[in-house]
Formats: sequence, C-alpha cells, structure tokens
Amino acid sequence: MFRPVCLCTSRIHSSAALLKKAPLKLKGRSGAEQRWLVRQLSDPFVKAAQTQNYRCRSAFKLREIDDQYRLLSPGLSVIDCGAAPGAWSQVAVQRVNSAGERPDVPRGSVIGIDLLYIAPLEGAHFLCNQDITHPATHAELQRLLPQAYADVILSDMAPNASGLRELDHERLVSMCLSLLELADRVLRPGGSLVCKYWDGALAHKLRDGLARVFRDVKTVKPKASRKDSSELYFLARTFRRT
Repeated sequence: MFRPVCLCTSRIHSSAALLKKAPLKLKGRSGAEQRWLVRQLSDPFVKAAQTQNYRCRSAFKLREIDDQYRLLSPGLSVIDCGAAPGAWSQVAVQRVNSAGERPDVPRGSVIGIDLLYIAPLEGAHFLCNQDITHPATHAELQRLLPQAYADVILSDMAPNASGLRELDHERLVSMCLSLLELADRVLRPGGSLVCKYWDGALAHKLRDGLARVFRDVKTVKPKASRKDSSELYFLARTFRRT
C-alpha cells in the first residue's frame, strides 16, 4: 500500500518566497514536482507533524475523526491497514494506551500492516511486507489480537497512482471492499471501521457493502484532507456479523 513520505520543514514559506529561497530544491524538477514541493513546504499540517513528532501529516486526519466520533479509547485493540509510515499507528498508540504510558487506564493494542517496511514504534506491533487480503495475514492477526478480535479497523491505504483517476478510484474501492472480509474474521461485534476512498462512480458500492454489516455509515472529510482532493473517509460503526 503506497504512502508518499511527508516532507516536513522547520519553517513555513509562501510559494513565492520558497522559489527565491530554495531554488536548488526545485531545479531540474518537473512542473508537477515543483508544485507538489511548494505545496508541502507551505502546508501547516506538515509543519505541525514535525513539531509534534508525527511521521506524516495524515495523523491529523485520524485525530480529527477521533476527536469528533470517539472511536479510540484506552484498552481497545486496533488494526491499522496500510500503516506505513506509521502516523495513524502513532495516534492509535496514544489513544488506546498501548505503550502503557498511563498506568491508571487500561492498556490497548495496535497492530499495523503494510506491504512496505514500517520503522518500529513503541506500543505497536507491525506486520511488514504482508498483504492485508491474504488468509495467512488474517490468521496472524487472530493470533496476535487479544481474544482474537479487534475493536477498530483503520485504513488509510491507497494503491500506487496510475495517473488514471477512474482506474485508481476503482482499485481503491476494491481494496476497501476487501476490509469487509477482514472484518468478518477479526472485528468484534459492535466494532468500528474507518477507510479512505476517492470519490467516484463506485463509492455507492462501497457504502452499500459497509451498510450491510454496519448499523451506521457516514462520510467524513477532515480539515487535514486538502479541499481540492477527492479524498474522503467512510466511518462505519456498530458491526453486525452476517
């Protein structure tokens, strides 16, 4: 599951100032690469990720969702799908107390999975170079999870971009639909799921699939998701086994 590494910087620049102050960073890059770099360097969430020691700006998406809907609490077990580079796992570790930093509340667990390598994180167990859709991965999760069940499944995973919007949308919806099989294997009744998708013609198919096994399904777009992006999240709560 592809994850672009978030670019953090110690200062925030306007686009014009960046072009003057960092010409060597832009020299030789394509126009699209230059625009991406300028956007990253002027992004307040990139700066905040650096100052708060998050691995990527995406941490603030999960923080906002959880602040509003209270999915994560001490003692819960969480699966983070497409976890690299680990920012969502960092948030989950803090909120379910899986590192045991708060001895006065229950200690949860966080398991992250990705096709890529994920640097170790205290309080999280990472299954690197593993496919979330593979039965062997499901079996390993059942072995690692307390009582073989999770309370929350998180997914910020995405396919490698092909440059074809409809194809990428279709591939991401397919990846998200695979989470329903995972939920059937390891999600506790009453549990919750959060998954990223890109808006498009097949979004209804994903919503319908979630609605068949979750009592409540809604669409959310955190402030940390860029306004010009088609990125959205489905929040599905109260899992019902079929």
